[in-house]
Parts: sequence; C-alpha cells; structure tokens
Amino acid sequence: MFNAINKFPLAAIPFFILAGNIMETGGISRRLVEFAKSLVGGVQGGLPMTCVLTCMIFAAVSGSSVATTFAIGTILIPALIKHGYPTTWAAALQATSAELGVIIPPSIPMILYGVSAEVSIGELFIAGFGPGILIGLALMAFVWVYCRIKGWGKNDGDGRLGVGKATWQAGWALLMPVIILGGIYGGVFTPTEASAVAVFYALVVGLLIYREIKLADLAIILRKSVLSSAVIMFIIANAGLFAFLITRAGVPDAIGHWLEDVLKTPAYFLLGVNAALFLIGMFIETSAAIIVLAPILAPVAMHFGIDPVHFGLIMVVNLALGMITPPFGVNLFAACTVARISLDRMIKDLIPFVLVILACLMVITYVPGLSLGLRDLVYAR
Repeated sequence: MFNAINKFPLAAIPFFILAGNIMETGGISRRLVEFAKSLVGGVQGGLPMTCVLTCMIFAAVSGSSVATTFAIGTILIPALIKHGYPTTWAAALQATSAELGVIIPPSIPMILYGVSAEVSIGELFIAGFGPGILIGLALMAFVWVYCRIKGWGKNDGDGRLGVGKATWQAGWALLMPVIILGGIYGGVFTPTEASAVAVFYALVVGLLIYREIKLADLAIILRKSVLSSAVIMFIIANAGLFAFLITRAGVPDAIGHWLEDVLKTPAYFLLGVNAALFLIGMFIETSAAIIVLAPILAPVAMHFGIDPVHFGLIMVVNLALGMITPPFGVNLFAACTVARISLDRMIKDLIPFVLVILACLMVITYVPGLSLGLRDLVYAR
C-alpha cells in the first residue's frame, strides 16, 4: 500500500486540489466566469455556453472535476436558475461541463494513468487538448441548439461586461494556465513541480492582488484540500494493494490473453474496452479504476498497435463519464449539492449530455490524430 503512493508524480494531486480550492475562494473563478460570459454570453443560450467555456479555462489549472463543479457551479447554477433555466437542467449542465476538469490538462486521472501504465505524463497532458476542446465545443454547440429549440436564454447577454474590460479584470487569472502549461512544455518545470507553482501563484493572486482571501480562510482551504487529498490517496493505496494481489494471481495475464483471443482486431478491441469501461465507471471511482485497469489493459492495447498515450486518453474520457452517471457519479452529487436538489430529479435532463460525450468518445477512439497530432508535433515524432 505504501509503495502505491510512494511515487513522486502523485505529489501533484494534493497541490492541484489545493490550487483549485484557492482559486474558488480567491475570486479567480468568478473573474473567469465574467471573461467567458463576455465572449459567448451575448447569444441566445449564452449563459450555458459560458458555463462550458469557463469550465474549459478552469480545467487548465485545476485537474479535478469536483473542484470545477464547486468553483464554477456555485456561481453559474444560481445565475442559470435566475435567468429562467430549470434547476435540474442547470445542475446537469454543470456536472457535465465540469468533466472537462479531468480531460483538459493538467489532469489528476492522467497523472494516475501515467504512473500506472508507465507513460509520459507530459505527453498525456498535451494529448488531452484535442479531446478536451472537441468535447467543449460539442457541448457548446448542443446547448446553443437546445436553448433555441426550447426558447431559453433570450436575455442571457444582460449585464455582461465588454470583452476588453472583462479581459483586463481577469488578466491575472488568465495568466495562470499560461504559466502552468507554458512552464511544463517549455521545460521550465515538471508536471509535478507545476502543481506547486499553481498553488503559489493562486495564493499570491488571491491574497495580494485580488485580496479576497483572508488569513482566516487559509485554515478552511487547507482542511478541505487535505480531506479531498486523503480520500484520493486512500483509494490509490488500496487500489495498489488490489493490483498487487491480482498480479500475483496472474489475473492481468489471463485477461490480456482472453482479450487477444476474443477481440481479434484493434477496432473490436477498442469497442469492447469502451463498453466495459463505461459500465465499470458507473460503479467504481475513476481513480481506482485507472490504477487497477491501466496496468492490465495498456499492454494489451500496445499488442494491438494502439499508442499507449492515445489509449490513456480513451480510458480517461470514458471513465470520466462515470462521474456523471448514476449511481455513484461524484459530479452529480456535487452539482445536486450546489443546486439543492435530489439526484433522481436530474436524470432525465442528464441523458442528452451523456449522449454528446459518448459521441465525442467514439471520435476520440477512432480518430487517433485528434489526441496524437499535437503530441507528435511538439515532440517531433
């Protein structure tokens, strides 16, 4: 169990969680919302599109979907309800949009996959941009069409700031993903070191520039971050023990040989794995599923000639669906908490969003260039 968590890249997890909580308290997330609203809020359905775009930007520094749900949802779910959107639909939109928090880098599940499958975390991060942007654009297109059909959001542009003013006010917040991602791909620091830089930058901006964090708030932020980090580390430790036991029992090899015998081609293999991961993600927490399954499935994928980075993106996107599907979707519970509704009330509104993500998953699965094109360009492959 100790060996499972005694890995340097895993140190990024508590730091990214802490950075997300600091951003939520320090006014950074609110300024990102105003910036996104200035860009897309002027059209019919602009407020739901603002939700998606803000989650895309916030994802570039948080690495966590739950942190994204609370940081953005506490601002936008009440705003959506105020503008006449159904509470259940607003919660479903926020839960789905927050899934981008683990797809657009930096991403905690990508770190876990990289450690478990021994794949470059930097390559996973850069490969995540294509799928993340695809899903974000697909969600914005869907809500734009859906709102026009329903007649919602005709006054969403009321009270929005101009692009110039919103950009100026959010300047320090927008600089954060530039520093983090630019530092990683510029070779200034590793993804793990970037997580510490994210905390430092968010703290400086929240305390000294925006001045919305008081010293008394730090204890609350730290407590929340420690609890979230402890839960994830406990899952990793126990999943590591489980992985050790099944490896000693020869289960991964048996599963690998069975998959090779039954699923003869890469296309069938990917289809079968996607179906299995979708079901598994409904009942097993994403982090635990990745730690247990990545060492089993990644070698089989490589046997079929599938790039391990591409396969990692497929796993992350698919298992992230488990965060917005009953009965154990953590994003659903987070969004329901913010919206103050029960889970069963939002299931009907959630179905179209899940179908959009599934359609994007099929594109990501069978168009590897979407994930690997930028990776190959940056790493000159």
